Amino acid sequence: MQDDTGISFFGALFNGLIWLVQNIAGAFYNFGYAVTHPQLWLDWSDKASIMRFVYYGGSAEFFFVVFTLFLILTAIGLFRRQFMWGMVRVFEGFANGIGRFFAWAGLLMVIQQIVIVFMQRIFARPEMSFGLGIALEKDISWFAEELKLYNALVVCLCVTYTFVQGGHVRVDLVYSGISFRAKRVIDMLGSLIFMMPVAVLTWMYGWFFLWRHLIVPKPSASDQLERLVMKARALRWNVETIGFSPNGFNGYFLFKILLVTFAAIVFVHAIAFFYRSLLEFIEGQGSENKYLDKDTLGEGEEAYEGAH
Repeated sequence: MQDDTGISFFGALFNGLIWLVQNIAGAFYNFGYAVTHPQLWLDWSDKASIMRFVYYGGSAEFFFVVFTLFLILTAIGLFRRQFMWGMVRVFEGFANGIGRFFAWAGLLMVIQQIVIVFMQRIFARPEMSFGLGIALEKDISWFAEELKLYNALVVCLCVTYTFVQGGHVRVDLVYSGISFRAKRVIDMLGSLIFMMPVAVLTWMYGWFFLWRHLIVPKPSASDQLERLVMKARALRWNVETIGFSPNGFNGYFLFKILLVTFAAIVFVHAIAFFYRSLLEFIEGQGSENKYLDKDTLGEGEEAYEGAH
């Protein structure tokens, strides 16, 4: 009985490795075919093309294309560490750039809230109008509910910027008391075991959640490609425009787009964090925070600490 169990375990493990190798090898073909046949998934005048785009965006094929690219870049970076440092700088620069830009949404949220209070309490107006050339005139309740969009922009698009700046709350049980290289090992395992899988799962569920609020018939994560292509015959756009109140904000599909974007940038930054941790592990403590672009209020330790 025990021997059968052991054989079945190793047999399943072997089959899993074969499946992994086959999918990694197939990623080269899938990527090449997608690049050489863009009309099959980018020509949205064809309804079947839209369904192929929906399917492959949350498919195992797309995952293994991204995973294989990660393996290739990692292999190149191990032979040429400066190349890997370059990727770290690009990815962290992207996180900082996106975060610093969309952090201004917090200021817009405050200004808009002040305007809403003035319009309601002082001028007693039921609607507001903004615009440069083309006016956006909506009920005040629409603008009040739209404030949640600014908050979502900050949360979803500034998450990796906050990570780079060291602004996330951390619970430290053993981290501070271990050696420098042990910390880097924990960081690498954290990026591979926690950040990447969570980002992938969020993407997979968020992707189909997004498209279920954009088109009908509604696609499902369990649908195979052939079934989705069959559904394409009845496909039509049905963008969600339902608000919580009759005159309230009706662009809630934007939150679904932000959810998918959040998953993508977290996954990219998980790669950057893994590369930085790996490089600092290899090169030693002298490379700690190498090329790290942190915000500062000016010269001096007090100004530096005050920015975080």
